Amino acid sequence: MNLDRDPALEAFRTEVAAFLDTAPTDAIREAGRRTTSAFAPFDQAMQWQRILNDKGWAAPGWPAEYGGTGWSLEQRYVFSEEYARRDLPPLLPNGLQMVGPLIIDKGTDEQKKRYLPGILSGADYWTQGYSEPGSGSDLASLRCSAVRDGDDYVINGSKIWTTLAHRANRMFMLVRTSTDGPKQAGITFLLLDRVDYPGMQIRPIVNLAGEEEQCEVFFEDVRVPASGRVGEENDGWAISKHLLTYERGASVTAPRMRRHLEQIRAAARTVPSPYGGNLADDPVFQRDLGEVAADVISFECVEKLIHSGHPMAKDPATPSMNKVLGSEITQRLTVLRTRVAGVGAVPRQLEAIEVGSGVEPLGSEFELTAMPWYLNSRATTIYAGTNEVQRDLVARTLGRR
Repeated sequence: MNLDRDPALEAFRTEVAAFLDTAPTDAIREAGRRTTSAFAPFDQAMQWQRILNDKGWAAPGWPAEYGGTGWSLEQRYVFSEEYARRDLPPLLPNGLQMVGPLIIDKGTDEQKKRYLPGILSGADYWTQGYSEPGSGSDLASLRCSAVRDGDDYVINGSKIWTTLAHRANRMFMLVRTSTDGPKQAGITFLLLDRVDYPGMQIRPIVNLAGEEEQCEVFFEDVRVPASGRVGEENDGWAISKHLLTYERGASVTAPRMRRHLEQIRAAARTVPSPYGGNLADDPVFQRDLGEVAADVISFECVEKLIHSGHPMAKDPATPSMNKVLGSEITQRLTVLRTRVAGVGAVPRQLEAIEVGSGVEPLGSEFELTAMPWYLNSRATTIYAGTNEVQRDLVARTLGRR
């Protein structure tokens, strides 16, 4: 993938830059600057998605026949670079990057017709019902049950770590439909049209950063239409693994990592060093920053290979490898960021982080978001399958060769 010295690509970059410079509202730009995890502030992220969808740019990775842009791989990467350069809020991934592509690949024609337009436009937000208390990394041990009764399934049990479930209007989930045979063989994948079915209860969880981003969801004799099943009954393990390939490696993240590096490097030039000069001159800091920068560049090279159709993109070990590398680099970036912010990262300023509050932070926006971003990022090596599990998957794949 070569992004240089291509006049057509440069013209495309100019077009993208012009739109991204003018289309976002002030609130959307503020949401981008106040983003402290993979999930941007909900209202502004969804508003931004609707604007992008009106332009036809909400889902660059989707096939054109389902509302994608039809861009080349190089154009998609240029779009990601210009997007990150402006600190715009990332679009919420559950619909566009996870269940949307899954429905395109595995859904029925009726499911595609019913669900894809709302995912694309931002009318619908889907929360993910995978993890349960006692079934996190060992997802196959999940116990939330669904029993077929006529045209419905009746669900009983609970889910946890369902991101933004309290803001969602739809859910995709895994349920236990059989206890016979291997535990992976009794799981079914369901799409729920609503999250307010009778017997369904959602409770937000306050995270380390003080934000309500995750939820618990409880089911008591909840009847959902069986027409929401993707694939066959008891074939949900294969369906979920297909979705996880999108969750663990389908997005373009290196440009945003580069942007974080730029911000850290710029802020370090303003922080005095106890040894004279500023932190950016400190050789130890330079070493640590350089090591992360080298890994970001390496990750970017891998990401470009994956997205340009290199054979490694089809290697079953690649999504796990990508997840391990991306999550650990993200955590190291947050460590550097808090190190540069220093005591400026200590005050907990939840109101100042809230978009539109008008509350001025005690310090800079860089300092304001440093600690919440650091705390949120502790989960990156746990969610979507812990990194220990991912390393095991990589080892098993390599061991079979």
